[in-house]
Amino acid sequence: MTKRKEPFQPLVEGKVAMYVCGVTPYDFSHIGHARAYVAFDVLYRYLKFLGYEVEYVRNFTDIDDKIIKRANERGETVTSLSSQFINEFLLDMTELQCLPPTREPRVTDHIEHIIELITKIMENGKAYAMEGDVYFSVDSFPEYLSLSGRMLDQNQAGARVAFDMRKRNPADFALWKAAKEGEPFWDSPWGRGRPGWHIECSAMSAHYLGHVFDIHGGGKDLIFPHHENELAQSRAAYPESEVKCWMHNGFVNKDDKKMAKSDNNFFTIRDIIALYHPMALRFFLMRTHYRSDVNHSDKALEIASDRVYYIYQTLYDCEEVLAKYREDGISVPVPAEEQKMIEEHHKNFLDDMSDDLKTTDVLDAFMNLLKAINSNLTDLKKLQQKLEQQNKKKQQQKKQQQQSQKQPADHIQALIALEAELKDKLSILGLMPPSSLAEVLKQLKEKALTRAGLTEEELQELIEQRNVARKNKQFEVSDGIRRNLATKGIALMDEPTGTVWRPCEPES
Repeated sequence: MTKRKEPFQPLVEGKVAMYVCGVTPYDFSHIGHARAYVAFDVLYRYLKFLGYEVEYVRNFTDIDDKIIKRANERGETVTSLSSQFINEFLLDMTELQCLPPTREPRVTDHIEHIIELITKIMENGKAYAMEGDVYFSVDSFPEYLSLSGRMLDQNQAGARVAFDMRKRNPADFALWKAAKEGEPFWDSPWGRGRPGWHIECSAMSAHYLGHVFDIHGGGKDLIFPHHENELAQSRAAYPESEVKCWMHNGFVNKDDKKMAKSDNNFFTIRDIIALYHPMALRFFLMRTHYRSDVNHSDKALEIASDRVYYIYQTLYDCEEVLAKYREDGISVPVPAEEQKMIEEHHKNFLDDMSDDLKTTDVLDAFMNLLKAINSNLTDLKKLQQKLEQQNKKKQQQKKQQQQSQKQPADHIQALIALEAELKDKLSILGLMPPSSLAEVLKQLKEKALTRAGLTEEELQELIEQRNVARKNKQFEVSDGIRRNLATKGIALMDEPTGTVWRPCEPES
């Protein structure tokens, strides 16, 4: 409301009440939905990490013109259609590692509360009924547009409904709609009908969180008219109604235009995770600050996929090495250099996340930890080789040569501490994979092969062709195979044991 950054002070010490507007389930969810629910999942997770008990309510608008139209087209009931796509949405959220909210109410389970709220608004003289419809009177509410800061003449009549000439003011919006032929309906004091769009969230948020609560979230397209109208009708019924903090996430754009089902320029979450690992999509969405618009592109998704592969490969390599030492009970302290790095990383993480969820900076900061892990892994390997060679020499000579350098135990302790810090912060952000690191690396490689249009067998055949060409000194042929694969997002690496591959950002 103030358009300023302010310290977050919950109404009740140690508790947070948060309401986020949910989907209208008539189709598969697109990545604009993923954008919103990943953003608020990050907030939910971070508040829980800080020790708050969070009551997180996210609704389903399971009665709506679009649902009715689609159900009629498909020859099924509104309930069966909405239930199907609610289940599909929940599957998508699980794939993206969004924690389930505390409550997920459906509009159709709260008709009684909606009717009660409309009745209260009418008793307060802020709404009027006409031929079975009930409209909110914006002229009766001087605070109208205080959230969006719009002027009344900017209002677009309609939004989700056709303009009705019977309204006292073109900006008046429907609280209750009279039943039309063939549509679901409920009995009310104004006749059979169903709720308007905006009243639903006012009724459900008040029912679960009370008239005053901490956080109300949604996409920035909801600021007007949805949240503006919610605010007006809630206060019209109960003047004490207040949301302490409104939070809105940016859009996902395709070619600089908002991605939307109505414009048919959208990708579903299913479309994206058919080609990219869900953790790559989550990482991609978190790479942009939640309030800013995300520009969707294959390149940005490739970069995100490459980054998560690097994170998980580094952690996997670390786990493999540490598996030999975890039971040893090493008693040396964490080396000062790594200890300082971990303490700074932890502090910066808290500073960035507490400053309006700066996930972009947080994700970038992981690179220092990853480099430190890889550096310690390399140094440990070299040191172990050196020590094996020194075993043939006198004990005293060996001690003299080692006095100025880290011992294996130092590297091992550094790796244990760095790994713990990285995994801890990835978990808070919902970026630790649900399966083993080996499994998620396998999945990332499978997605990379799908994008490259290759099977594992076809790739191994190309690697073998390259090996033969190298053996025959046909370097143009072998280099051509490597370059061609690199353009498809497959990097080849020649190691002593043979040629291995990993996904990479495609070379242009």
